[in-house]
Amino acid sequence: MPSANNIKPSPSSPHSLAVGLAIVIAWGLNFPLQKALLTAMQPEGFLFLRFALMPLLVTGLLLERYGLHWPRVSRRDAWALARLGLLGQGLHLALSSYGIHFSTPFSSSVLLACGPVFTLLILRAYGVERLQRAQLLGIAVAAAGALLFMSDKLLAANWRAGGGDAVLLLAAAMFSYYTVAAKPLIERLGAVLVMCYASLAATLPVLIYAGPKAARVDWAAVSPLLWLGAAWAIVCIGFITWLAWGWVNAQRGVARTAPLIYLMPPIAGLAAWASTGEQFGAIKLLGAAITLSGVALAQFAPQGKR
Repeated sequence: MPSANNIKPSPSSPHSLAVGLAIVIAWGLNFPLQKALLTAMQPEGFLFLRFALMPLLVTGLLLERYGLHWPRVSRRDAWALARLGLLGQGLHLALSSYGIHFSTPFSSSVLLACGPVFTLLILRAYGVERLQRAQLLGIAVAAAGALLFMSDKLLAANWRAGGGDAVLLLAAAMFSYYTVAAKPLIERLGAVLVMCYASLAATLPVLIYAGPKAARVDWAAVSPLLWLGAAWAIVCIGFITWLAWGWVNAQRGVARTAPLIYLMPPIAGLAAWASTGEQFGAIKLLGAAITLSGVALAQFAPQGKR
């Protein structure tokens, strides 16, 4: 896999930064809504609903863009898109759903913002970049901050919430995989095709997994307001912003786009405080600050290429 930083991005659109900021703001504001939806529908119910509707949205977009003649891809790209869909969309969204369900909106946003650290580790694992001392220090600081951030739950033996936080870190790793792996595919095939084909690849496995438990959800008890929120979360957050995020990465490059994720936790924290009254102690805020500082150090430190 080529390094995202080894690929020169196309000339950046003057609107790409504004679009990226709008996406991160929308993602931050979505955390309290996502928590409410997962409480009402359970993670499997929401996953089933999302992946039942996503093929309709994807098919409509492909028909609007290409008519009945959808572009063919090589066998190599087809396998790459299948992996991207299963790991970067299916597994990432499943892990995120369970993590947010068991944790809190603010905790979810902080831990999912650790993605750039996992991006560096993924690039190192493929042997395309060496990690410099400053980057290793940043990773260590981020890990220490994450432990401090989760310490209240660990010390209280709140294994449900603590386990949710651990799952969120895995979800962040899957999102980093999606960001890195999608970049060369988007440059060859375009953001629309990559997002659509990857979504279709993930649909059937997720439906098979989530279907049995989704059938036991009391759908009649879901309020009309939550149904409206589900439509927003699936269509706008799960479809439009994912498509736009791929475009922003292609325009600006992964290295220039990833730091925007740091804005997500304060937005999510304010939204959670305003909507649910979530409280943040000094230790948690200090842990969040240390975590994001470590992530920033790892992200912005000079990188070594092999």
